[in-house]
Amino acid sequence: MTTEASDRPRARPGAPLIEVRSIDWVPDNERHGRLWHQAPLWFLGNFQYFSIPIGFIGPSMGLSLGWTVVASVLGIGVGTIFMAFHASQGPTMGLPQMIQSRAQFGYRGVVVPLIATLFTYVAFNVVDTVLLGDGLGSAFGWNPALIAVVAAAGAAALAIFGHDWLHKAFRVLLYVSLPLMLILTIGVITGNAGGAESATQYGFNWGAFMAQFAAAAAYNITYAPYVSDYSRYLPSRTKSRSVIAAVFFGASSSAIWLIVLGAWLAIRLGATDGLAGLQLAGNTVFVHLGDATALLSAMALAATMGMNAYGGMLTVLTTVDSIRPIKPTRKARVITILVLTAVWYLIASTITSGAVSTVFSSLTLMLYLLVPWTATNLVDYFLVRKGHYAITDLFTPKGIYGAWGSRGLLSFAIGLVAEIPFMVLPQIGSWSYTGPLAQALGGVDIAWLVGLLVTSIAYILLSRSLNVAAEQAAQLSSDQKLGREEEATTPVPY
Repeated sequence: MTTEASDRPRARPGAPLIEVRSIDWVPDNERHGRLWHQAPLWFLGNFQYFSIPIGFIGPSMGLSLGWTVVASVLGIGVGTIFMAFHASQGPTMGLPQMIQSRAQFGYRGVVVPLIATLFTYVAFNVVDTVLLGDGLGSAFGWNPALIAVVAAAGAAALAIFGHDWLHKAFRVLLYVSLPLMLILTIGVITGNAGGAESATQYGFNWGAFMAQFAAAAAYNITYAPYVSDYSRYLPSRTKSRSVIAAVFFGASSSAIWLIVLGAWLAIRLGATDGLAGLQLAGNTVFVHLGDATALLSAMALAATMGMNAYGGMLTVLTTVDSIRPIKPTRKARVITILVLTAVWYLIASTITSGAVSTVFSSLTLMLYLLVPWTATNLVDYFLVRKGHYAITDLFTPKGIYGAWGSRGLLSFAIGLVAEIPFMVLPQIGSWSYTGPLAQALGGVDIAWLVGLLVTSIAYILLSRSLNVAAEQAAQLSSDQKLGREEEATTPVPY
């Protein structure tokens, strides 16, 4: 595939009905995105049903409401920092996140983190399908199998229409659902949503606290592989700090809100299903408030499935292109999305475990796999190469980044291996695992923190031999080919 500025038709400023581009570079004259769109996009990305069961995790392990809130706020804060910094790469690079990762892992080597990333997309949509089936079935008595089909079809359609329609759908759902959730939350605070002191003894223990902390952190870290997919249409001169602030505020505030609400539903209402608990609390405030809030929350989750399908499509096409160059056509986008839809639907139909355990297990696995990648990518972008890349060289195995990026691949492997002794994998089917060092810590899971630290140090040390100055000629040549000569020596704007 080539990234020459003239090799693709220009999208009109209004953008086509179905998005033209996929894994290719977005020229400056097609950057029709707006900074203010970022906050509502990521606010609604977490302002949906998936967030609520995360608040069930700590209480299910005996953690009190207060400590669940503390663990969740800290976890979301940490996880969103990484997510937001990845988002700032979109305007500068004009590329999907995982294409940019070729600079660290190589043109073909990027397939390694791509596999982990694809697992994340599919796992999210599998879990989302289970949550929707259980939640809407419990709340309204609807058929879970039919719910799964409708949700899959709607998510696929939204992903096919692409970037702009995803933004629009999220904003509309946010405008409608926000007032209702505000009223429900006020009802909880004022004691008008029901609830009572639980007979269960809740308190503090490190295992439960760290499990809640890790699940909350994982929630937004798992957005990292595709957050810049939705900021790459922003003008290249957009300040990084503005993108970071918009994404951090949007993604963290809604997640904290609903996770805390979920913890309250679990402890004070004894809810075992987030959507049914939301319905009960809302209807206690006044008639049908809970029905409307639960339904809109489910619709927002279905829209998020579209976002996952879109990101999964970009990941698959990047993987294929890394093995054999392809033309990123609309047809390729549509076929890939349809195949991914079939895959996650079929897997979801085999899941028999409860929603909370499914959420916790999937988030834990995603966190372990993605932390070594996010550490490598951010260290390279902000500390090693400082935002300076030869875009055209990312699209050829013969460029300055090569076919296999030994520094990135070795750092990823070192970080992943370092996590293993500290891992606490929850029950997956009939199998679970607790590493020897995690056992010594009393079952407290710090594997992802270890992976983050070890990977970062490994990549910094391995990059000491990297001659960044020698890459400047390739960067200048790339900018000239793309018609960006004026940006060749411009630092990343903060």
